Amino acid sequence: MKFTIGWLYPDLMNIYGDRGNILTLLRRAQWRELDASVVELQRGRAKNMDDVDVFFFGGGQDREQALIYEDLREHKQDQLQQAVKNGAQILAVCGGYQLLGHYYQTAEGERYDGIGLIDVTTQAGKKRFIGDVVVQTSIEGLTPSTLVGFENHSGRTFLGPNARPLGKVLTGKGNNGSDKTEGAVQSMGGGIIGTYLHGSLLPKNPHLADHLIGEALRRRGDGALSKLDDSEELAAHGWILQRAQRR
Repeated sequence: MKFTIGWLYPDLMNIYGDRGNILTLLRRAQWRELDASVVELQRGRAKNMDDVDVFFFGGGQDREQALIYEDLREHKQDQLQQAVKNGAQILAVCGGYQLLGHYYQTAEGERYDGIGLIDVTTQAGKKRFIGDVVVQTSIEGLTPSTLVGFENHSGRTFLGPNARPLGKVLTGKGNNGSDKTEGAVQSMGGGIIGTYLHGSLLPKNPHLADHLIGEALRRRGDGALSKLDDSEELAAHGWILQRAQRR
């Protein structure tokens, strides 16, 4: 069975170890003998987005976000919306998360309208949130039920009524440092997950990677995944949990 990962703007939106998320999705699919591949979706019109099962949209600084802003709206918005309606999944981190919302406003007051796939808005804050994050996830059936990662952002993101939090912050600041939420989840046939968890997220959270793969494959008639030996990955997960608790 084919499994295609679509990497949005890998040349510009790729900081804080985001490449590890692509490698994790690819390897975990290959280990299950799926015919897995990665399509790099650069600026300009893309012809192969209909084949993508999971899109990844990484983080970038304000300069990089400004460079892809018009292209996202002109060449990617409609195809992303249709892909999710058809059952595809999206994982968006930091800058990608912000641009999938309604808008991102910089510290200078410049506003970039997003594409509205997630019911969130973001404004730049005066202080950066930096450090380990531990989240009690709201996604049903994930084992373990925690997600771990590293945040480094000044954006303050607030959820509207159509999005629900990815989870509750146990350690760290999360979306905005005030309401104890982290990330956002929204369904439109497929599913969209936005988060501030870098460093990178999926290698230390293999259960979330499998959630994305399994949900994407349901549109092809089979979301059941064979078990893998995740002892090393979960050891890394547990070590970060312990480090966060010590702090």
